[in-house]
Amino acid sequence: MSELSDISTLEDIQVLVDTFYGAIREDALLGPIFNERIGDRWPQHLQKMYSFWQTVLLDQHTYNGRPFPPHARLPVVQLHFDTWLGLWFKIVDDHFAGPVADDAKFRGDRMALLFLSKIEYFRNSGGVSFV
Repeated sequence: MSELSDISTLEDIQVLVDTFYGAIREDALLGPIFNERIGDRWPQHLQKMYSFWQTVLLDQHTYNGRPFPPHARLPVVQLHFDTWLGLWFKIVDDHFAGPVADDAKFRGDRMALLFLSKIEYFRNSGGVSFV
């Protein structure tokens, strides 16, 4: 078995994103939520995720946008984020190793914590903030 390399190129980001969202789409808990929301716009969503993670992990600024608003009204709780994060860690660990891969897991963890917190706040405040 060959040693895993770190995330260092757009092609690596594409492997990460494609593999991760392939797993998401098949997941019994997350798949229905993502597939309902994204519908037939998967190619556009994946392109946006390439840009997002390229910006976050490779410091190549190709993403412009606000990542939270599309998530504000999702019907999700802690279990959804735990599942999302478990898949994220597994995909990163299965394909990559190194400081950027570690950063991807760290940032995924922070993002899950932040998004869940904002979703709960948004839900409890009557939906008047963050959007």
